[in-house]
Amino acid sequence: MSEEILLCSDCFKDEGLKINAYHIGLTDEKNCPNCNSAKGRKLNRQLIDKLTYQFFVIGTIHKTDFGGAPIVQSNEQHKDKTDIEVSVWLKADLKILTKFGTMGLFYYGPRLWMIGEIEPLKSLLNKKERKEIIKNILEKYPSKTINSDNYFYRVRVNPKIPESINEYCSAPVELLGNGRLDSVDLPILYCSEIIDLCLHECRVRSEDEIYMAKLKPKTDLKLLDLTELIDENVSEFESLDLAIHFLFLAGKNSYEVCRQICKDAEKAGYDGLIFPSYFSYLATGHIPFETVYGISIRKIPSMKEYAKSQSIPNLALFGRPIRDNKIDVESINRVVLTKVTYNAIFGPVEV
Repeated sequence: MSEEILLCSDCFKDEGLKINAYHIGLTDEKNCPNCNSAKGRKLNRQLIDKLTYQFFVIGTIHKTDFGGAPIVQSNEQHKDKTDIEVSVWLKADLKILTKFGTMGLFYYGPRLWMIGEIEPLKSLLNKKERKEIIKNILEKYPSKTINSDNYFYRVRVNPKIPESINEYCSAPVELLGNGRLDSVDLPILYCSEIIDLCLHECRVRSEDEIYMAKLKPKTDLKLLDLTELIDENVSEFESLDLAIHFLFLAGKNSYEVCRQICKDAEKAGYDGLIFPSYFSYLATGHIPFETVYGISIRKIPSMKEYAKSQSIPNLALFGRPIRDNKIDVESINRVVLTKVTYNAIFGPVEV
């Protein structure tokens, strides 16, 4: 790909597109050949294509109840066929991108599995069919044993007695049933190996009093690992792996199913779950629901490890393991927030 500078971030009128271009552009004090600016970050053709994809494809990803897909897609075949409608202030910018880049833009009709048309997922949402699918989950997903060689963290916000180890056990009875996995029948101790993720999961604020406990198992604990990519010889539409992946990326509409999986796993002898965090994509910065030529990267053997790296594991321990002497509180610290940062890209307000 040619390294010739063709544009710069100052070539664009739309503020979000200008900021995206500045972040990915090259530092070069020469005047831009298009707008003559010396201050803008410079773009070669490869970076122009990256900017186009970032703004119009990633920037239009729309989440559905389960899954999601971009509204716009790009490829070289549509170079001279761009036919999307954009805001008035974006029209000139779009012409510049398609003139100097190699990509054209078009409205995307996603494969239906991307928006939740997955048979095992639909069966999980059906109370009459749910039991059989959960049975398959318990059979096909691996177990993992953790012990005193492992440790993880538990964050509490505004606890009544911060130094008391009981504050770091599962939520009291009156608060059960508010989380993804806990229910009145089965308390859950939520924890993670990643401190930042604990803080984000707790939606901490600057005015909060925040405390963190380091926890270690006192005995072997058997966990059902739902972060593994299981081997399947089926399409995306029949994939149990994608059903679980979408289930844990969904909102409150998934809670009933997630809680039932916990109850059945506990009955099957498990001490807890390893499950993908709802905030996995925010933590990793990856593109959600990524595909290659319409195929989920989770179905491509050579991309298995890359796909797995996109899910950040959380731990859910059943019952009250601190009270029951299964988990040791090794130490407790106060947490002081000193800085919070966001990495953001921009997309069009309408297409």
